[in-house]
Amino acid sequence: MLNKVMLIGRLGKDPELRYTASGISMVTLRMATDESYVDKEGNKVERTEWHSVVVFQRQAENCANYLGKGSLIYVEGSLQTRKWQDQQGQDRYTTEVKAQRIQFLDRRGGAEAGDNDSRPSEGAAGRGGKSQQRRDPQEDLGPAFPSEASGMDDVPF
Repeated sequence: MLNKVMLIGRLGKDPELRYTASGISMVTLRMATDESYVDKEGNKVERTEWHSVVVFQRQAENCANYLGKGSLIYVEGSLQTRKWQDQQGQDRYTTEVKAQRIQFLDRRGGAEAGDNDSRPSEGAAGRGGKSQQRRDPQEDLGPAFPSEASGMDDVPF
């Protein structure tokens, strides 16, 4: 049996860092991926899919410190479904990606989140302990979504 997920996409909002009751750091990411195709009438159709990603321990802290809304990342992990109860006592289910590996794909944060090299080389000062990367407006950050990256040679798989 195999439960493996690999995604490349952009964060839709800043990471949310929390701690479990036992003190383990955990971050939740909302990540968008897209795909495009041509329908029967010859029109280009673009579709965006949103994913919930959960990251634990040191990788979670690195994500919280060095990622923000719009960051391009590669996620490798497995699907996990959790059961919980809402305020009315109804059973609810959430399916999310439990990340084993996160790789920062933006220019300054290209190393794996568990590595020391994942820190940006400059512009790390920011408010509230969150690093801010200073970007030259003319700097080419690459395509907004993976489907725009048809000629990219540095895809991590």
